[in-house]
Amino acid sequence: MSKVKVNEDLCIGCGVCESLCPNVFKLENGKAKVIAEECGECDCQEAINSCSANAISFEEQSEQTNL
Repeated sequence: MSKVKVNEDLCIGCGVCESLCPNVFKLENGKAKVIAEECGECDCQEAINSCSANAISFEEQSEQTNL
């Protein structure tokens, strides 16, 4: 399972991610923030590829099992 994340140190606040995936990204104080865990109907990979600062990526999450 993976979720999208933004490296705020790299983010330049250009807004491409928000324009491509407004249900996932929102600009706040000049930086992109992730506002939804799942990409849903938008293409988060397109937002990752379009980010000129390379500030967006997928973060792999391991699923925990209860034994």
